Amino acid sequence: MELNADFSQRVLIHSDAVEWLASPMPGVDRRMLDRIGGELARATTIVRYAPGSSFSPHIHSGGEEFIVLEGVFQDEHGDFPVGSYIRNPPTSQHTPGSELGCTIFVKLWQFDMNDRTPVKINMNKIGQIQDAARPGLSITPLFQDERETVQLESWAPHAESHIALPEGGEYLILSGSLNESGDELRQHSWLRIPIGGKFNAKAGAQGAQIWSKTRHLRYTDAPKIA
Repeated sequence: MELNADFSQRVLIHSDAVEWLASPMPGVDRRMLDRIGGELARATTIVRYAPGSSFSPHIHSGGEEFIVLEGVFQDEHGDFPVGSYIRNPPTSQHTPGSELGCTIFVKLWQFDMNDRTPVKINMNKIGQIQDAARPGLSITPLFQDERETVQLESWAPHAESHIALPEGGEYLILSGSLNESGDELRQHSWLRIPIGGKFNAKAGAQGAQIWSKTRHLRYTDAPKIA
C-alpha cells in the first residue's frame, strides 16, 4: 500500500475528516496519513484504542514514535496521559493498550536503525525557551540527532513564522489554529512540507500549540522484510 508516498509533494490532511479503518486487533482503529507497505509499513497514523482494547506483545524493529492526543495510553512501562511524547527505539518491545481508551499520533519505521535512545516526556510538565528568531513563539526541545529535530512549539495569538525548510518539515496541530500558505489548519491537522519547501504560517486568535519535526525527509525508505 502507498498513501501520500511522494515525498516531493506538500500534503495537508485534516485528520477529523478521514474515516476510521479497523486494524487487525479488535477495538483498535486507524486514520492513515502516509504509508508505504502493508501491516509492516513506514507509516504515519492516528490510532484510536477503544476502552479495554490492546495490541499483542510486539517488538518495534524499526522504532515507534507517538504523542497521546486523547485519553491515557498504557503499556508495561507506565501510563501515559494526553501530552505524552514517547520514542520506542528499534528493538524495543511492549504490549500497548488502554483501559479507558485513548487516541495517539504514531510514526513507525522512521528511526535510525542504530538508535537505542528511549524518550518519555510529559510535554505538559517541562519548560519552554523563547525563540529569539521568531517573536511570539516558545520552543520545548523533545529530541535531536543527526537525522532530525523534534520540538513542541507554543504560538502566541497571531504570531507568525516564515522559514525555509531545506530538509523538509512535518507539523501536527495539537491545539488552536494556524493559517499556513493560505490553508486553515485546525486541531489534529497534519502538514508535510517537502525538501526545499517553505513554512509560512500565522496563528489564529487563540494561538496554537504544534508538534514539529524537521530535517528528516531525507530518510524515506520503506522497511525491508528479512
